[in-house]
Amino acid sequence: MSHNTFGHLFRVTTWGESHGPALGCVVDGCPPGLLLTEADIQKWLDRRKPGTSRFVTQRREPDQVKILSGVFGDDRSDGQRTTGTPIALMIENVDQRSKDYNAIRDNYRPGHADFTYEAKYGLRDYRGGGRSSARETAARVAAGGVARAVLGGSITIRGVLVQIGPIAIDRARWDWNEVDNNPFWCPDPATVPLWEEHLDAARKAGTSAGAIVEVVAEGAPAGWGAPLYGKLDADLAGALMSINAVKAVEVGAGFAAAALTGEENADEMRESTSGVANFLSNNAGGILGGISTGQPIVVRMAVKPTSSIRSTRRTVNRDGENVDISTEGRHDPCVGIRAAPVAEAMVACVLADQKLRHRGQTGRDP
Repeated sequence: MSHNTFGHLFRVTTWGESHGPALGCVVDGCPPGLLLTEADIQKWLDRRKPGTSRFVTQRREPDQVKILSGVFGDDRSDGQRTTGTPIALMIENVDQRSKDYNAIRDNYRPGHADFTYEAKYGLRDYRGGGRSSARETAARVAAGGVARAVLGGSITIRGVLVQIGPIAIDRARWDWNEVDNNPFWCPDPATVPLWEEHLDAARKAGTSAGAIVEVVAEGAPAGWGAPLYGKLDADLAGALMSINAVKAVEVGAGFAAAALTGEENADEMRESTSGVANFLSNNAGGILGGISTGQPIVVRMAVKPTSSIRSTRRTVNRDGENVDISTEGRHDPCVGIRAAPVAEAMVACVLADQKLRHRGQTGRDP
């Protein structure tokens, strides 16, 4: 299997399977001299790990990260710092239940990559989907922890859920302080009980729900990204679309821009006291011509309903025969919940890469 690497100067290669002994990543291109410990990465993995509420899979994985290479610190150092060499990160799998998948080893699960993986490679790991499992995203979150070290503390990246199933938040009630106070990363506390009721009903019925995740990155300066084929928004879209179960990505106003007039959509500018343009709106999502404007970068992704459901569905087996299937096991009723930290990590990796590419082309830091 090829294409396990993304990025240009900040490059991430992920490895491992859902039911293998471990998974992880190798981060290449991280500059030397950055303070980086396992704790710096672990805090992000703790937000993604399973079993944190009744609304996510109850697979019990501590997702404890180990740094295997690329850092050094001794009693003469002020801490463990990156050396500039590849950073290898490993996360052990400790709670696999492969027997849960024996019943579907010869059947293709609707909505999954079972059919396409076997069509391409001639075989597939039916135990949780192998590489196609969302378990792989733990490695991305670990890489995102390294990317945040590259970006530094002046850039904040926050992911939230703005819709589950048909129920969207009221943006007039948006409160960043509420995001960590509920299991949905929801900025609108009044919507939380509605989502709880919706997902409890979905789980009871043996079905699942989709979601929309929004990520806002603040503090990125103007000038990151490159026309025409290194556009920041194109890189972000590709990174987010690579996440399991994501079916659509939009930047700024996104699809809603099609309904606006030219006057409404244009982000007007006025002089500011800092000498930098003051934008009066942000329909562009902080990116114009593929280059950051200095405004908050706003992206959203649509996550489909979890394909592993108990409800019986029609499918075929490896012999092409019609069969019915019901997927057992411990699955998220809404995979979009744990996708929020993953989306944050992918945005962090893209921005870290763009920061280094900007420095390489212009010879200066922002």
